[in-house]
Amino acid sequence: MHPLAALTGLNAVGFLARFSYALARNPVLPLFALFLGAGPEAVGLAVGISTVTGIFFKMPAGALSDVIGRKRTMLAGLFVFGFLPFAYLFIQSYQALVVVRFIHGLATAIYGPVAMAVVAEMAGERRGEMLSWFSSVMIVGTLLGAPIGGWMLHHAAGAPPPGLWDFRSIFLVSGATGMAALVLGLWLLRGPEAHRGQGKTLSERLLAFRQGIREVAGDRRVVITSAMEGVQNMGMGALEAFLPVYAVTRAGLNELEAGMLWAVQIVVTMLSKPVLGGLGDRQGRKAPIAWGLACCAVGLAAVPWLASFWTLAAAALIFGLGEALVTSSSAALVADMCRKRHYGAAMGTFGTIFDVGHASGPIMGGLLVAALDFRLAFAVLAVVLLAAIPVFLVGVNLDEPSERPAGA
Repeated sequence: MHPLAALTGLNAVGFLARFSYALARNPVLPLFALFLGAGPEAVGLAVGISTVTGIFFKMPAGALSDVIGRKRTMLAGLFVFGFLPFAYLFIQSYQALVVVRFIHGLATAIYGPVAMAVVAEMAGERRGEMLSWFSSVMIVGTLLGAPIGGWMLHHAAGAPPPGLWDFRSIFLVSGATGMAALVLGLWLLRGPEAHRGQGKTLSERLLAFRQGIREVAGDRRVVITSAMEGVQNMGMGALEAFLPVYAVTRAGLNELEAGMLWAVQIVVTMLSKPVLGGLGDRQGRKAPIAWGLACCAVGLAAVPWLASFWTLAAAALIFGLGEALVTSSSAALVADMCRKRHYGAAMGTFGTIFDVGHASGPIMGGLLVAALDFRLAFAVLAVVLLAAIPVFLVGVNLDEPSERPAGA
């Protein structure tokens, strides 16, 4: 298949998968956890637990795809996207929600890093731009999923608060969309695939699997760069979990407006990432990452001081720009620094550290909000983002990483 056609197909599958995932996540998930009786700490755990799954499975999934092939690994993730949303229909307790969220996290944990490795292999010197386009298309799915989920919940409930079947109607739509992603993926990935593990014994495949993880995870620059994405996602995870809660319970907004706030952040990120990714390909990736962390800190710290839709939207816009600056360069910089044959392991390592941050954000946010309230809690998270900047600038000693050949 022509690379452009393959990339278009991956974009379509990614859009459907992310739309399905977003419907069941924000703002529906934290509000569903509240409906089930969860407090702030428990809401953070419910939102973050699916990302914990990625901490354990992204690196092995990426490295495994280097050995057994990308198609098989991606299809395994798509099966989770297709079937897991229907499990939400049987949830009647907070404990069951946590279990289902953990298993649902396998979808992005398996599919995400492998699809990114495929794009990095096809993109060549334009990998920053192409990875950003791929990410932006998936963001469109999230962009639509969040406000549509909020709209469905707002209108299904009739009169607040929403009931159990109001949430279940959204999970049904999420499941139908996930099945569409699976069906399209089965068609797109049909046929045999040549991979590096063909003709090798099981012991040889295991050796290659361990070697890929060891070589990539042992590169200090890869770990530090991935950590910047992780720190940024710590802030994003906290904002994702508690922006809708703050907007509804403190600022007096409704569920639809809460979903629209998250959409503002996603729109800015989606529109600016490809442009910023191309800029990083030409002029270097370090400066955008540093400036992005600063923007995220400002947007995050501002949220709990604001009380209207438009001012909160402005804070979300600043955070979204910061996210675009970081994410348009971080994955590409990791790919620049690894050997091409280990792209899967590199993207898996990147995704694992990414998820450490994303999972810790809602959990830390919940603990901080419960202990300090919103203003001090968000200020503490913003300070962590700012403190990461000098660590990155000193620790990753590259002048122009985009000029570094992929096979070096």
